[in-house]
Amino acid sequence: MRLGNLTIDPPVILAPMAGVTNRAFRQLCREQGAPLAVCEMVTSRGITERIPKTFEYMAFARGEIRSVQIYGVDPAVIGKATQILCGELGVQHVDLNFGCPVPKVTRRGGGGALPWKRDRFTAIVQAAVRAAEPYGVPVTIKTRLGIDDDHLTYRESGKIASDCGVAAVTLHARTVLQAYGGKADWGAIAELVSDLDIPVIGNGDIWEAPDAAAMMAQTGCAGVEIGRGCLGRPWLFRDLANPGTRTLPTLGEVAAMVRRHAELQAELFGERHGLTDLRKHMGWYFKGFPVGGETRHALAMVSSLAELDTLLARLDPAVRFPEHELGIPRGRQGNPREKVVLPYGWLDSRTLGDADISAAEDGASGG
Repeated sequence: MRLGNLTIDPPVILAPMAGVTNRAFRQLCREQGAPLAVCEMVTSRGITERIPKTFEYMAFARGEIRSVQIYGVDPAVIGKATQILCGELGVQHVDLNFGCPVPKVTRRGGGGALPWKRDRFTAIVQAAVRAAEPYGVPVTIKTRLGIDDDHLTYRESGKIASDCGVAAVTLHARTVLQAYGGKADWGAIAELVSDLDIPVIGNGDIWEAPDAAAMMAQTGCAGVEIGRGCLGRPWLFRDLANPGTRTLPTLGEVAAMVRRHAELQAELFGERHGLTDLRKHMGWYFKGFPVGGETRHALAMVSSLAELDTLLARLDPAVRFPEHELGIPRGRQGNPREKVVLPYGWLDSRTLGDADISAAEDGASGG
């Protein structure tokens, strides 16, 4: 798959996930075969105002394709942020977030709510593409089907983005109302593929390598983006890079993966902070394994490499992978929302016109 001057082989992307796809996790997935791993989302205003925490998120490993997803609602700020990313930080791929379903984002007209306003959506995409063009950096977008089944935007947004010069469109085949629940509509991905002459990247309900192959066969999409499916299972990228294989690691092999992840975390954040941040991954790594409640709890409270080594030594390395866990959703799920929180009167018109819209561009998550 080609994204501007980048070749993505195999055509697989690690999706940006807030609090997850830091440099350590991206490197771990790259070691397993992920050719492109997107940095966890950052706000355009955080970039333009040069907030130190924002720049800390954009730490890259040597040899890594510098890929960043940004969020924002102001075309001028998006354009300036893109120029800083490409011109000062050497970023090689910029992705625009139009899929975030988090209420504190959608209530201000951002994320998955924004494509409903055609003029603002168009202006943002144009600003990013113009800013990236002098540097030869491809811009892509990630969007959802729409706000809900009665307010779908994906086909129109895909066409607008294509006309604006984006390199590809990633479609998370759920509505904002669905959030991370329900079933992804792969048929919508196929429709978008038929509409556009640029690559369409499919996202949603890929839990195993055969799911990715099935999505590409059924929809004709150019590639896939993997999010929750790789949580606690970075070896999924190994299977995606080697069609026909299915990795079923023993408990000992999973423990070795956890140890490698811990090393990378400690290198990035320092040992205590790195191990503390690793805690959220423990449930994903050991899901379905007979680890024992006491050890499982201790792993979720680990704070040093020595402590981790002691706990991993308790595990029986020969225990086989729990195959009943294959194909089961991982990470955020939950039920679809009762309603999408939107600005007052948001659905009354498809345009903003000259209306001023400002948003607190912090605390958002991926879509």
